[in-house]
Amino acid sequence: MSEIIKIQAVSKVYKANNFPSLNNLTLNINEGITGILGPNGAGKTTLIHIVTGLIKKFDGEVKCFDFELPKQINKIKPLIGIVPQEIALYDDLTAVENLTFFSSLYRINKKIILQNINNYLTDLGLFERRNDKIKNFSGGMKRRVNLICGLLHKPQLLLLDEPTVGVDVQSKKVILEFLKKLNNKGTNIIYTSHLMEDVQFLCDTVNIIDNGELIECGKTDELITKYENCNNLEDVFVHLTGKALRD
Repeated sequence: MSEIIKIQAVSKVYKANNFPSLNNLTLNINEGITGILGPNGAGKTTLIHIVTGLIKKFDGEVKCFDFELPKQINKIKPLIGIVPQEIALYDDLTAVENLTFFSSLYRINKKIILQNINNYLTDLGLFERRNDKIKNFSGGMKRRVNLICGLLHKPQLLLLDEPTVGVDVQSKKVILEFLKKLNNKGTNIIYTSHLMEDVQFLCDTVNIIDNGELIECGKTDELITKYENCNNLEDVFVHLTGKALRD
């Protein structure tokens, strides 16, 4: 598999903290679906913000598709899509109106955008509700529209932060199966979540970080068999990060 992100000896210390959020972190992310896991405060959000260009000052080297961050962020932006944990939609607009608005941020032919919108709404079971206002949608429906917002420009890499949090079982199943199909068509995915069963189902490889450092990485199924008395990814995670609360 080809390498899409290279993170070399990256450290980040916020002014308000005496300890680093990332501490000499080195890891590589290859094509496929990669999980980035860690307890609260482990450094996951900082890492994602660096990769997406939201954090520009850090020590070390980060390359995405062979472009250097943050210097070449404008070359990287068209290649990536971001789906935040927060629902970033306008309640008083319909699904199509929301997606049309967000698509206007990209310089793409309107006919192509409309086709993309209709295709994704169909794939995610929302086409019949496309003209309904978002405020009338369930949590799972909003999550699915939120997901489409990050896909309208057909990115090579999709970054997802807790995309199934708070949704019903049916919506979760639709989202996860859709992401599998999306990856099979060539879209690479970075997936962060506290829902270990979702990560175990979806991700080819997993990187576990804690205290800003990489503590384990590898193929998901191999990690489960690596540690004695671990029957699933959640067991591995607790074994490596401990049972202490991280509130």
